[in-house]
Amino acid sequence: MNSQHDDDILATLREIRDDQRALLAQVQAQRALAEQQMAQSKQRIDESVGLQREALGRQRTITVVALPALLACIAAIAWLLLRYF
Repeated sequence: MNSQHDDDILATLREIRDDQRALLAQVQAQRALAEQQMAQSKQRIDESVGLQREALGRQRTITVVALPALLACIAAIAWLLLRYF
């Protein structure tokens, strides 16, 4: 009877070991997926930052061109108002 009990314990321990190995394989697969997603996320963030920098550069260029033109228009309107009124 003791031998049967030992065999049952051994079988249970082997089953636990096999289940732990399967769980470990699943955890490793999930970790690999998480690392892949993190890499993709980092790539998207880098791309987004690059696009934002490009947009800021364009905004600066427009500001440099548009602001003097706007000021010239305001000055012309003011000159016309002062001249005719």
